[in-house]
Order: sequence, then C-alpha cells, then structure tokens
Amino acid sequence: MLKKKISLIVPCYNEEETIMLFHDAIQTIEQKLNHYDWEYLFINDGSTDTTLAILKELATNHPETVSYLSFSRNFGKEAAMAAGLQHAIGDYVAVMDVDLQDPPELLIEMTKLLETTNYDCIGARRVDRKDEPPIRSFFARRFYSLINKISDTEFVDGVRDFRLMTRQMVNAILSLEEYNRFSKGIFSWVGFDTYYIEFENKERSAGETSWSFWRLFKYSIEGILSFSTMPLLIASFLGIVTFLSAITFLIIIIIRALIFGDPVAGWPSLVSIILFLGGIQLFCMGVIGQYIGKMFLETKKRPLFIIKEANLIRQTKLDKKKK
Repeated sequence: MLKKKISLIVPCYNEEETIMLFHDAIQTIEQKLNHYDWEYLFINDGSTDTTLAILKELATNHPETVSYLSFSRNFGKEAAMAAGLQHAIGDYVAVMDVDLQDPPELLIEMTKLLETTNYDCIGARRVDRKDEPPIRSFFARRFYSLINKISDTEFVDGVRDFRLMTRQMVNAILSLEEYNRFSKGIFSWVGFDTYYIEFENKERSAGETSWSFWRLFKYSIEGILSFSTMPLLIASFLGIVTFLSAITFLIIIIIRALIFGDPVAGWPSLVSIILFLGGIQLFCMGVIGQYIGKMFLETKKRPLFIIKEANLIRQTKLDKKKK
C-alpha cells in the first residue's frame, strides 16, 4: 500500500538563521509520522542574504525530501504560498512559517484529525498575542472586528496561515486565479469543513520579522478591498450626506439673506465648505481608485511570480532516470 504524502510549503525571505532550525524540528516530527512520505518545498522569495545557498545545501544533503523554488525578486508571501500550492504534490498540503512560530508538533494532531474526521482542513489559531507589540495587537483585533462586519466571508481572529489541507481543498484554492490575493480570506471563501487547533503565541526562533507595522497595515487594506465592497458604499453614503448638507446650508443662507441681508462676505465659511467638499470628493475618488487599480492589475494578467531557478524532487528523480 502506497504511503500518503505530506507537502510542507515554507516561504522564506531573508531567513538564513532559521532554516536549519526549522528543518531539524520538522525532521523530529517526520520520524514520529514515518507512515507518511514527506516533501519540504521551500520558496525563496528574493532573499538578499544566504537563504538560497542554505536551501541548495539542504536540498543536496536531503535530495529525497527537500525541494526549493527561487524567485527572480521579492514577490511577497502571498506569491510564495501560491507558488508552493501550485507545485506541491502531496495528498495533504501544509503551509508553515520557517521561524517556528507555527509549532511543528501540531502536525501530529492535524494529520490525526484529517484521517479520523470529515474535516478538510485543520488550521492553527493563536489564543493570545503574548510578546507582540501592544499597538500591533490592538489594530489586529480592530481589523478582524471590522472585516467581519463588512464582509460575507468569515475571518477568525488569531488564525495563522499554518494549516494542513486535503488535496481537494488545495485544488479548489488553485482554481482561484486572481492576482490580488489575500490567503486568509481565500482559505475561508472556498469553504470546506475546517477545525482550528488553539495554541499559545510563540516568539521567533531566530532572526527578525520582515513584517513591519506599515506592511501589515497595507496587507489589511488588501484584505478589505479583496473581500468587501463596503468602502464603495461608504463613499456613496458620504456623497449623499454631503449633498444633502450642502442643500440644507444653501437654504439656510438664502433665508438668512432674505431676512437679515448679507452684510458679511463670509469667505472663511466659504473656504471651509470648499475644503470640506473637496476632501470628501478626494476621499471617494481614492476609494474608487483603489478598486480600479485592483481591476487594472487583474486585467494585465501578469504572473504572480517568476521562478529564477528550482530544484524539485520529481525533477531530480526524472534526471536520474534519463542518465
């Protein structure tokens, strides 16, 4: 009887300090789950340190399990995950961070649940944000609260990208060919029965995160624009309110002029009104522009990523057969 294969997708960006630590930790789990075949698919997302050199060495030392894809430049974690999903061949596919903030030991329970229940996906959810900057925790909670109110797709607070999925769910995700990707929403949007294992937050094993507050903020905006049209409704609502306010003020000004005359030019109020209306218009145009920009990127049909070099297990085996 053939063993089922587990594919681990591991995006890497300047992670020279964590790759070997991650591989050692995963090998421990692999020994406990030795009734599966394993594939480690590392995605080098345009790293500028020695990440690629380490991945090459790792693939040379472990040719039966370790593969890597290397991008021509930094395309972002979403592109890295998409590349991994496209190239993973496992019956079960997991997405993991290389910094060990995703506890590898959870894979044991994840595989057990997929084998013994009807779930299609087992995810990981942090129950706390210990050791995270308070301001980041505050805005993260506000983001989940906001997006769940304005989107039809459910977003669970604290859920990580770390999850183990069946091949059927992976194929469903791959059927979504959109350029502007927000995986947390995509994982939820495709449906399928999902169970979340809770765990306490962990610090990085080494190195520093590349996710600054500004990058996380832009990522959250990407999520809102990808899974909600509420900003367009807000822009329309502001336009209507501004229009009604302008009509109301116009009536008041006419009545005041008829009764009391117009002895004062009133330029300060006029300038204030112009600035107010101009600000509302620019805001609404900005919201609409964001959506048009997303449409523009979609219509270009540019690839999510460009692979500069790769070393896949199946390619290595094929090369050996040719020889």
